[in-house]
Amino acid sequence: MPLAAAPANPHFGRLGGREAIVRLVDAFYRAMDTRPDARVIRAMHEPDLTHTRRVLVDYLCEWTGGPKAYSAQRGAPMLRRRHQPFDIDASARDAWMACMRQALTEVVTDEGLRAELETAFWKIADFIRNTETHGERRPHPGRPMEVHPHATPLTHASAVSSPPHQPESLS
Repeated sequence: MPLAAAPANPHFGRLGGREAIVRLVDAFYRAMDTRPDARVIRAMHEPDLTHTRRVLVDYLCEWTGGPKAYSAQRGAPMLRRRHQPFDIDASARDAWMACMRQALTEVVTDEGLRAELETAFWKIADFIRNTETHGERRPHPGRPMEVHPHATPLTHASAVSSPPHQPESLS
């Protein structure tokens, strides 16, 4: 029996396309630059965020179902591997999420979409966490979260396996 094709990801259009994602990324890094609780994650970035912003915009466009510029330029996301050089513990994850929640609140007016994206971002942020609170390395959680071009924030394996966060339309 052939495998069913993954559903098309509507999030790119629902967000408002690349322009909305640029606004989201700008709001995210503005929060990172101004929130005292985000100092630890801001220090993990270069002082000039121009390149980092461009990479995140390309990634989020692809992740939400838009153009595939990220993979075309950088290959598979491999998010955990790309973040291995940094000690990312629960407090760093939570600081990142605080910045993203602030950006989502500022940019995404659709409450349902904002909740869907927040849930998906949290799963990825927690997956990237590689250090325990006391400094020891956290073992790989065992499920790859690299978002393939056909996957959506809510249809890749991790999101679908979490029924409390799964919207009824995906049931």
